[in-house]
Amino acid sequence: MIRGWTARLLGSATGLVYFFLYAPVLLLVVFSFSADRNVGRWGGFTLDWYREFGANAEVQDALRISLQVAVVSTLIATVLGTMAALALERFRFRGKKVFDALLYLPIIIPDVTMAVMMLLFFTWSLDLVDTVTGFTLRKGVGTVVVSHIAFNISFVSVVVRARLDGMDQTLEQAAADLYATRWQAFRHVTLPLILPGVLGGALLALTLSLDDVVVTQFASGPGSTTLPVFVFSLIRKGVTPLINAVSVVMLVISVLLVVLSLIAQRASSSDEPATE
Repeated sequence: MIRGWTARLLGSATGLVYFFLYAPVLLLVVFSFSADRNVGRWGGFTLDWYREFGANAEVQDALRISLQVAVVSTLIATVLGTMAALALERFRFRGKKVFDALLYLPIIIPDVTMAVMMLLFFTWSLDLVDTVTGFTLRKGVGTVVVSHIAFNISFVSVVVRARLDGMDQTLEQAAADLYATRWQAFRHVTLPLILPGVLGGALLALTLSLDDVVVTQFASGPGSTTLPVFVFSLIRKGVTPLINAVSVVMLVISVLLVVLSLIAQRASSSDEPATE
C-alpha cells in the first residue's frame, strides 16, 4: 500500500495531468457563451454565438459536407477494412507480410506526409483523366472522400483484427462440418461475433473523418470545405467566440462517437459464446 508523501505525490501528479488535459476544454466551453467579441475575454452570458452557428450558411454547408464525407467514407472504409482484416487473419497468400506492413502505413506516417501523397496522387490522376478522356475533373467532395477512405481502412482493419484474433475458429469449422458454405458460415457465425469490432472500427473511422484537417485541406477543392477546415480558416479571418461555439459542437460530436465506439468495443465481452 502506498502511504505518506508517495501517495500525496502521486495524487498531485494525477491532478496536474487532469488539469492540463481538461482545463482547455472547460475554458473552451465557458467562453463559447461569452458576449464579448474577444475570444478570450468574458463579457457576460449569451447564446448569440450558437444562434449564429445555426444561422450561418457557410457553417451549415461545412457541417453538411463533413457529415456527407464522414458517412460515405466510413461505410466504404468499414467494408474494405473488414475484408482486409479477414484476409490477413484467415488466409495465406503471396505477399501477405508486405500487405500487412503497408496497411499500417497510414497509421504511423505523419498526417502532412499523407496529405502530400494524396495531393500528388490526385494531381497526377486527374491530369491523366483529362489527357486521356478529355473530361476536366477537379478536386472536390469526391477526392476528400477517397482520401478519408485511404487512411480509415487501416484503423478499421486494426480494430477488426483484434476482434478476430480473440475469436474461437472452431465455431467456423463447426459450421463447415454442418455443410454451411463459406458465405453462410460468415453470415451466421463470423459476422455476428466480429460485429462489435466492426462497429467499433466504423465509429472510430467516423470520428477521424469528422476531425481531420490536414489531409482534407490538401485533398479538397472549391465547394468541399469541411467543418474542421472551416474552423481553421476562421483563425486567419479573425477569431470571434463563434469559433468557440463551432469547436464545442465538434467536441460534443467527437465525444459521443468515442463513447459509442467504447460501448461497441466492450460489448464484445458480453457477446462471447459460452464454452464448456
